[in-house]
Amino acid sequence: MRKTGDGFLFLSVNWLRPIEEMQVATTTTTGLGSNRTVRKMALAGVLTALSFATSSVVVLPNMAPFQHFFNVITAVLLGPWYAIAVAFLTGALRMILDGRPILAIVGAVIGAGLAGILYQRTGKYSAAMIGEIIGTGVISAIVAVPLMNVFYHAHVPSLYFYIPFFIPAATFGAVLGYLFLKFVQKTGLLGRLLDRL
Repeated sequence: MRKTGDGFLFLSVNWLRPIEEMQVATTTTTGLGSNRTVRKMALAGVLTALSFATSSVVVLPNMAPFQHFFNVITAVLLGPWYAIAVAFLTGALRMILDGRPILAIVGAVIGAGLAGILYQRTGKYSAAMIGEIIGTGVISAIVAVPLMNVFYHAHVPSLYFYIPFFIPAATFGAVLGYLFLKFVQKTGLLGRLLDRL
């Protein structure tokens, strides 16, 4: 410590430099991780907005094929958890703003999650496409029946009633998403985007 002319005492900070350097290094590393998370969340927000906008315009009976298109893309770019989140938010927006039933959520989240899991395990776009088709077209269609009966008193006559409605839209959207990914991969844009995420 040393005494200054105005009577205040100051502590020499030379011995604090290693601690400061360590804190700077830690902050920098944490910042990089945070930036990566922020980029993923920002992309998820954009995909949610695009999915909602297109799903509100192009609608088949009880289903929106472009939601499945974005499910496949999100599953590949961001993984299963983000895919589920984007699908859920898109479905919730459709329920709130478009007056859709709970099918808007049920018919999206299972396929999105399965697409993300299968892509993570195989690294193949076709696996994401198949996961979306099976997850939505079959599993979600069956799960939707008891939910509609309980929450809407719909009295759906069969456990397989929604499959003929879900499969065409899920197949159309998933195949379109697969073709889009293959096209973007050839341009090199997809690889550069994945490197930044």
